Amino acid sequence: MPTVVITGANRGIGLEFARQYAADGWRVVATARDPARAQALAEVPGVEIRALDVADPAAIAAFGRELGDERIDVLINNAGVMGPPFPQQSKDGLDAEGWVAAMRVNTLAPILMVLALKEKLCKSSRPTVASISSQLGSIEENQSGGMYAYRVSKAGLNMANKSLAVDLRDWNICCIVLHPGWVQTDMGGEQAPVKPADSVAGLRKVIGGATMEHTGCFFSYDGREIPW
Repeated sequence: MPTVVITGANRGIGLEFARQYAADGWRVVATARDPARAQALAEVPGVEIRALDVADPAAIAAFGRELGDERIDVLINNAGVMGPPFPQQSKDGLDAEGWVAAMRVNTLAPILMVLALKEKLCKSSRPTVASISSQLGSIEENQSGGMYAYRVSKAGLNMANKSLAVDLRDWNICCIVLHPGWVQTDMGGEQAPVKPADSVAGLRKVIGGATMEHTGCFFSYDGREIPW
């Protein structure tokens, strides 16, 4: 039975990942900051829920130790934050502390997760790391400005993933970053055009088809490669 680890799985895209992988017979290890409040996740049959605050580097290291010598086939770095309210990450003003907090969750945490779990990933015959980024992290496609903290934290994730892809190539670990689309979640809002089930189905197709030829690349949920 293949194993997938999903961070931030208590709602939205992470929850849908847990549902779909569990339905397909995977062993699902799903994390949430407060498992007691992850009621929807607890209702997914067979999912192992672990407490993890990805903003805490010590907690990430402890999570890696707790998994012992287990094999991990896919790591999905899904946990993320939007950062300060939009007026506080624009030309009209910046919330410096909020920006740093966004960087800690969106940029640093995914890399720490990979470093904590890389030896377990190596036990897989086809290890894959998929970190949820955003099209808003694309420098080339930024034509609207604003959203400084969110854009920069995702662009930083993209660069860090590229370095991981280079450094872990000899370990045969495929590292990709993914844009889930504008999805109907608490973050995306009800007006978003993409349903979580459709986004995750597309993301899983990209993840399932990823090989070492794709390591370091940036893809949309529909398979399109996104420019940096």
